[in-house]
Amino acid sequence: MAERILILDDEAQITRVLRAALSAQAYDVRIANDPEEALRLFEDWAPDLIITDLMMPGISGIEVCRSIRKKASTPIIVLSVRDQERSKVEALDAGADDYVTKPFSIQELLARVRAHLRRAPERNSDQAVEIGDFSVNPEAHTVTVSGRGVHLTPKEFDLLLHFARNSGKVLTHRALLTAVWGAQSAHQPEYLRVFIGQLRRKLENGSGKQYFQTEPWVGYRFLPDGLPE
Repeated sequence: MAERILILDDEAQITRVLRAALSAQAYDVRIANDPEEALRLFEDWAPDLIITDLMMPGISGIEVCRSIRKKASTPIIVLSVRDQERSKVEALDAGADDYVTKPFSIQELLARVRAHLRRAPERNSDQAVEIGDFSVNPEAHTVTVSGRGVHLTPKEFDLLLHFARNSGKVLTHRALLTAVWGAQSAHQPEYLRVFIGQLRRKLENGSGKQYFQTEPWVGYRFLPDGLPE
């Protein structure tokens, strides 16, 4: 069965181009011209991936991301003419998995769509990672920290899994971005700042431990046993 992609954008020219390009790749595509229609389609049609514009009349793309994240972990790619880091961070913090600035290359967007729709290569391994305070199960897509279950979005899970398989090592910004988001995102360090922040909030959660150590100007190190804060 073809993978389903929901596109939310109020620009007819953009939706025509996206529908043609994605349909040519055998995706099942539906278009919503306003956020309310998109949220209805999300409930009724259950898309595998969502592409949404950031700025629209009424409900913004940010609010759409937040609404969807309350119910599902469906991958979300945000499109925007804004290229400021603040806008990217706001979108990622609201639950978006990726951010593409208009105008964009269709081939780049298709690459990002493929990257988000396929399961990360490491996640295809059924073997759970039991290390320190953590149990990360790729098959069940579950995470426990000191016996406490934690819900992660797909990208948060992929990032933690990559860290767990490389615990104790310093992983550079570029290596992390390439492994989790793909080579096309290797120069998007703001992604890491947002997602590391989210993982810290969810995993440390008042435990008094620090699991992610920042290596200034280089990257991050995952410490599965934690360090005292």
